Amino acid sequence: MSWNLLDVFGFIFDVVELLSSNSGSGARFHSKSDLKSLNYDEKPQKKDSKRSQYFTEKLSVIFIAVAALSFFMVFKDPLPEENYIQTIVVASIIGLGIAFLLFFILHVMELYYFKNLFKLLLFSSSVIAFCISVVLCIYFKSGIFI
Repeated sequence: MSWNLLDVFGFIFDVVELLSSNSGSGARFHSKSDLKSLNYDEKPQKKDSKRSQYFTEKLSVIFIAVAALSFFMVFKDPLPEENYIQTIVVASIIGLGIAFLLFFILHVMELYYFKNLFKLLLFSSSVIAFCISVVLCIYFKSGIFI
């Protein structure tokens, strides 16, 4: 007697379905009104957002302004001559990694949603520039690494 693997899985699924449909004191069939009252067939309602119409643009402008100020603080004095290009590349990669981690966290929290491509690009580029400028500012202005 040879057992087919799919027949075994089919038998297991039939047993699980039989046990799950007759669990408890008796099978209870739900009407459409019961399902509506329990919200099984409806998507959960999202909370209404109280953010202003231009919240993303305002936040992006703030990030760009802080990034510009940080870049100015870093590049107003000449950089040390020793491997400064390598240092800038490494700091940029670290800032990019931090920005992508922030984007992932926002995506998991379902806050990384934009209605058009312009808002997505503006916000993403401003956050990337901000993260890179903060890493560069910490590296060059703190004096710990030099």
